[in-house]
Amino acid sequence: KKEAISHIKRAIEYKFPEENITYKVAEEALQYMLFDFKKDVPFPEPEKPKFKFIDLFAGIGGFRIAMQELGGKCIFTSEWDEQAKKTYEANFGEVPFGDITKDETKRFIPDGFDVLCAGFPCQAFSIAGKRGGFEDTRGTLFFDVAEIIKKKKPKAIFLENVKGLVNHDKGKTLTTILSVLRNDLGYYVPEPQIMNAKDFGVPQNRERIYIVGFRKDLGIESFEYPKPLNKSVCFKDIKEENTVSVKYYLSETYLNTLINHKKRHESKGNGFGYEIIPDTGIANAVVCGGMGRERNLVYDHRLEDFTPVTHIKGEVNREGIRKMTPREWARLQGFPDKFIIPVADASAYKQFGNSVAVPAIHATGKEIIKRILDYANRK
Repeated sequence: KKEAISHIKRAIEYKFPEENITYKVAEEALQYMLFDFKKDVPFPEPEKPKFKFIDLFAGIGGFRIAMQELGGKCIFTSEWDEQAKKTYEANFGEVPFGDITKDETKRFIPDGFDVLCAGFPCQAFSIAGKRGGFEDTRGTLFFDVAEIIKKKKPKAIFLENVKGLVNHDKGKTLTTILSVLRNDLGYYVPEPQIMNAKDFGVPQNRERIYIVGFRKDLGIESFEYPKPLNKSVCFKDIKEENTVSVKYYLSETYLNTLINHKKRHESKGNGFGYEIIPDTGIANAVVCGGMGRERNLVYDHRLEDFTPVTHIKGEVNREGIRKMTPREWARLQGFPDKFIIPVADASAYKQFGNSVAVPAIHATGKEIIKRILDYANRK
């Protein structure tokens, strides 16, 4: 309730100055206003939706963009990170509900949606029984997803996770997830697939595991994951069109630190360290934290004013070496340029690093929706 009220309040403040809202509280006016407010965002919901979906662990809405492009209407979304919520609201005109592990949040999930989408974090299960059933997942975020599936019984489920899920806890984690979906919840779940973002039109080497499932009573007994597109893209295709701020360029001091750091690691026989992506190359997976930005440095010789900004200690390097910008990270993940980035750079990098690759979600989602709509037409 608190979150719903807070959203309405924000909607009103967005549209009307405080002194003018006294008489704007009639229900009809409020509904019109909310509808109008949501139309004024980069990614409004489709006017004639073909299906409904919910978006759990939504982040900044990568799943939602892809599913809306396919004609879907999002009827519930949850995300607990406050900065991610700001970005989500700027683009979709809605504030996601918070912690999905809480019963009071789950109570807001409506009935009657077709697809449950979730990019849930990877966690080990403390498996008591040998089979790894529903109860063994209690206390993990997958349990919350499974609980929602059990209660709401959507036609399809679409889950995304890190590639490491395959070998996590010697493969037991994935085995348990598949067992719960197939045996406890009654879904046809084909073997999961590792998908790479670079196969779907973005220059990023990002592998993720996709798990798709259909309720068994739908009679859907086959599913093919999308084939890679014959589309070769490289960094220059998503590079900023104009000269970027000096703040993205590395100082000589920091560059030398990275060079020495890499040498130390190479002498120990591992390849850890910074990497410069050529214009004709493809980026390493963008990740939040660690060396995420340093593993995706680029050359850009367009800078003419080398006056350092406050946070750069020492001279700016003259070799044109810089970090990618948040907009370039957005493009690496397949976010359209109309996607608004309302947060500071540090938050933006974290958000895109945590996000899904939109084109790979779109391609897989298209195959899911095709089967659901075929089923609807057969009925």
